Amino acid sequence: MKNYRFGIDIDGTVTTPSSLLPHINKKFGCELVLDDIKEYDLTTAFDVDPTEFYNWYREAEPEICLTSSTQEQAKQFLTDWQKQQVELYYISARGPEVMDVTMQWFEQEQLPYDHVELIGSHRKIETARKFGTDIFFEDKHDNAVDLHEELDIPVILFDTPYNRNPIPNGVIRVNNWNEANAWIQHNFFASHVN
Repeated sequence: MKNYRFGIDIDGTVTTPSSLLPHINKKFGCELVLDDIKEYDLTTAFDVDPTEFYNWYREAEPEICLTSSTQEQAKQFLTDWQKQQVELYYISARGPEVMDVTMQWFEQEQLPYDHVELIGSHRKIETARKFGTDIFFEDKHDNAVDLHEELDIPVILFDTPYNRNPIPNGVIRVNNWNEANAWIQHNFFASHVN
């Protein structure tokens, strides 16, 4: 069977999209829930100075990384895929300064991986191209569209209130990891069964 290389975002894709909200609510005295987040830029959801928010986030990011919960069934399917000769390449907009806590989180959650790349930018096209990913898993709408259009690979987009703009063919919207796995099984593994 051919080895595949899956490119996988971490935050909002492997982690629950609401992982950040308890931290925001505690710090800024809000009561935000995921349905309140209609744009990827969280500062549009409540009254906060973007610079203040950014400075707080940079300071709080290590704790946020360590306490983020994993989406239901993500670990199970990632583990299954790795057993099916898939290489798991995580490509995240997190910066290199949180590599230690990110790796600590992978160990704590017992998530399988082959490589973790923290690029410090949302622009993942060059990194995904460099590593030759066959598919990408993402929660940020413009990333999903750009990755598909630039690299001509399928992109699984995990549905959230902040990414519901129209998508082109080749970007596949799923509600959960179970749906992502069903698509992968049908489109990647079904044709390779002996």
